[in-house]
This record gives sequence, C-alpha cells and structure tokens, in this order.
Amino acid sequence: MQDLLCSCSRHLCNTWQRMQLVVMAVVLSLAKMGCFSCYLRNVGIPVKGCNQTVCVQTKMCEGLCYNKDSAIEINHVAPEHEICNGEWTYAEKHVDGCQESIVYPVATKCNCTTCNIEDTECSRVYSPMETCI
Repeated sequence: MQDLLCSCSRHLCNTWQRMQLVVMAVVLSLAKMGCFSCYLRNVGIPVKGCNQTVCVQTKMCEGLCYNKDSAIEINHVAPEHEICNGEWTYAEKHVDGCQESIVYPVATKCNCTTCNIEDTECSRVYSPMETCI
C-alpha cells in the first residue's frame, strides 16, 4: 500500500512540475509575440495651419513595456519604469493657398526607455488620441 502512495505522490509531483513548465512556456511565448512591445504605428493626425485643419499621415510610437511596480512605496518615491518612446524627426506638408508649410512629428524608431520625469509625462494615457483618416 505504501508503494502505491509513493508512486501516486511522485506522479502528482511530476504532473505539477510539467504544468509549471507549460505555464512558463506560454508566458514567455506571449511576451515574445508582443504582449510587451513598443512599435511604430501609422496614424493620421489633424494639424492646424493657415486657418485650416489638414489630416497628415505620420508614424507614432505605441505599445506597452514590461515593468515591475513595487507594492510598497519607499520614501514616497515613484518607482522607475519604462515607457514606449522613440526617436523623432519632423516633416513638412505644403498646403494649397498657404505660404507657410505645416510641420508635424514623425517617429523613426521606437523602444522601451526609462521614463524621465523632467521632460516626459510618465503616467498612462487613458484618453483616446485625436486622429483622422
């Protein structure tokens, strides 16, 4: 009888270990598939110039970056975390009847970087961005 109990407990232990491996493999594959990714996205944005609004097609950075947030706040300092940020350049669009060109931002490369509170709003943005087609 004792041999049967030992055999059953080993079987349960092996099954539990296999399940842990399966869960770990799924989490790793989801992370590689883009659950935590930062990428370029094509978007149309309204840009104002010469008393009119024009829709321009540009690229922006979008996505989520992996973060570990501490459950305990130490000395009331916000934890360092990463945001989806990018390298930017500017493009010009010439509008008929307008002497000045409209200048708008274009993202060229996106990556997860540590948020710098000196020049960046580091909180999550919940409101939808104004876009156009």
